[in-house]
Amino acid sequence: MIASIRGTVAEIGLDRCVVETGGVGVLVHATPAALAGLRRGSEGMLHTELVVREDSLTLYGFDSVAARTLFLTVQTVSGVGPRLALAILATLEPDELVRALGTEDVKALTRVPGVGKRTAERMVLELKDKVGQVPGAGPADGSAGTSAVPAAAEVAGALEGLGFSAAEAEKTATAVLAGDPTLGPAEALRLALRSLGKR
Repeated sequence: MIASIRGTVAEIGLDRCVVETGGVGVLVHATPAALAGLRRGSEGMLHTELVVREDSLTLYGFDSVAARTLFLTVQTVSGVGPRLALAILATLEPDELVRALGTEDVKALTRVPGVGKRTAERMVLELKDKVGQVPGAGPADGSAGTSAVPAAAEVAGALEGLGFSAAEAEKTATAVLAGDPTLGPAEALRLALRSLGKR
């Protein structure tokens, strides 16, 4: 397993980045919280998990060991794969997820796009006793995000990368940014995901 990666940040998108290390540019799919702590051209480090499939090798990145652990933990629930697990952690901070599972807050879990009531109830049933054992799943460290205002097209592209249709992604991204044009990339994507989760 590739447990972490450190190197120069070559590119930053809304749901991914490229980290150059050892002369190789590595594509990492990451949560908004993880990306908010990176700066293009500067050295960055992410805790990572490599997901191996027959036709792909995909690296996922996180800003903490707790987030990476929760990424793996939620995938023990039937029907929750890496893409949905990433969407869960993009919508809920680790402490919010742990709280929702521990208090059986199904409504909070269904804010995540792709998580219906049945899946949320199954997550609570199977994970309630497990998440209390996740070390460091407390409040986020408050790392400041980038001050650049994301374009609706960029947010829409990130949503499409998470599996939403182009039309749905564009409509949601436009609505979120119209409501508050000063939103940073991480918060814009998070609000868009929550908005989609309410439909």
